[in-house]
Amino acid sequence: MTDLMRDEVFVAFSTYSLIVITKLMIMAPITAHYRFSRGAFANEEDVGHKPTEERKKMLRTHPDVERVCRCHLNDLENVVPFVLVGLLYALSGPELPAALLHFRIFAGSRIFHTISYIGAFPQPCRALSFLVGVAATVSMAYNVLSKVLIL
Repeated sequence: MTDLMRDEVFVAFSTYSLIVITKLMIMAPITAHYRFSRGAFANEEDVGHKPTEERKKMLRTHPDVERVCRCHLNDLENVVPFVLVGLLYALSGPELPAALLHFRIFAGSRIFHTISYIGAFPQPCRALSFLVGVAATVSMAYNVLSKVLIL
């Protein structure tokens, strides 16, 4: 592990992976905040010991809560592949400037995706940020495959 931590590409990968993983983890408290502030809970035990009628009113969906949940799910669908593909990419010996470009583009696209999703920015803001992040991950995968396979 100590040898890897001397590799500039691996350190950059670790840094940007931690950034997007931390952003992913922050989505859970944001979801909780939206659930409490909008009074919209998914499970009966989350409502607490309120009277039955009040509990029934709080067991509902809310557009803002659903938006944050979809954003969180989208992060899961994109951050996990980035971390796995990015690890293989970092270990494949890419040039540092190219690696930094991939890692920074992905991290920036995910941060902007969250801001545009929660902020309900008009399309194509969210779609473009999603596609840019996917393109960075696909580009890394292509680079790894091109070193391993004869394409």
